[in-house]
Amino acid sequence: MEEKKLDYGGQAVVEGVMFGGRHAQVTAIRRSDGNIETFESTRQVSPLLVFLKKIPLIRGMVALVEASASGSRHLQFATERYELEPGEEPEGTTSRLQMILGVAVVGVLSLLIGKAVFTALPAFLASVLFDGLVTNLILQNLIEGAIKTALLLGYLLAISQTSVIKRVFQYHGAEHKVINAYESGVELTIENVQKQSTLHYRCGSSFIILTVIVGVVLYSFFSYENVWDRIFTRLLLIPVVVGLSYELLRITNALRDVPVLTYLGYPGLWLQKLTTRQPDDEQVEVAIAAFNRMYELDALAAEPVNGSTFVHSG
Repeated sequence: MEEKKLDYGGQAVVEGVMFGGRHAQVTAIRRSDGNIETFESTRQVSPLLVFLKKIPLIRGMVALVEASASGSRHLQFATERYELEPGEEPEGTTSRLQMILGVAVVGVLSLLIGKAVFTALPAFLASVLFDGLVTNLILQNLIEGAIKTALLLGYLLAISQTSVIKRVFQYHGAEHKVINAYESGVELTIENVQKQSTLHYRCGSSFIILTVIVGVVLYSFFSYENVWDRIFTRLLLIPVVVGLSYELLRITNALRDVPVLTYLGYPGLWLQKLTTRQPDDEQVEVAIAAFNRMYELDALAAEPVNGSTFVHSG
């Protein structure tokens, strides 16, 4: 019987890609000197988190916060190491443990603050601009969803014009290509990976657009008295929106090969056309290096060692 493939995931970083497995997370970056360097960390196993991630609706918020906390360490590595000389360490006397904890906290706070702002601002604009003109609750929520979508697309279009983000989006495409190649069962060579799509049903971009759609539906069950009541209600419902969106993302991924039902994931794929770009061969090579090292560590790790981290150059 063929072994079931794990649902590996990843994210693009500055000049590189991070992949996460069952036991290990690995980021590979292309240094300014042309070499590839990796940062490797083991997943921290908490019985409470393992339990919470088995509970529908709750596991979405848990997964989001956990990914933000752990991924921020790898983002910090990519940002710090890219322009350093081989063997050179970042300036400062902060210990690695302090750096990891600090970056993780900042990552989670940035996630929560960003989500709150992105939720509150569309609600505020919809109320100020349209509450006197539109009285139907469903139509009000559709307008709010349209404003949120417009802000999202405008933001992505604006940042995609910078050279740094253009390359990040290329690495995002490389990440998806590697995952698609792995799930297709082909050897991870540059040639094979480049044949794959830059789009994937399980992408975080798909999750973002699903939160907009789920919000429009969910908010229709809650009336409000004024703009502040509207904003407060939206903020309270953030965990519910995240939980429902996460479950819907799992469903669309499970049904992606089913005729007709495959279209459920199309809104997310359309958004990915903004957040991914075609990578070059060197970027694909970096993504393959990150995935292969993560896959190797996952295979070797019978039991993960909590909190260990190390850097490997090659």
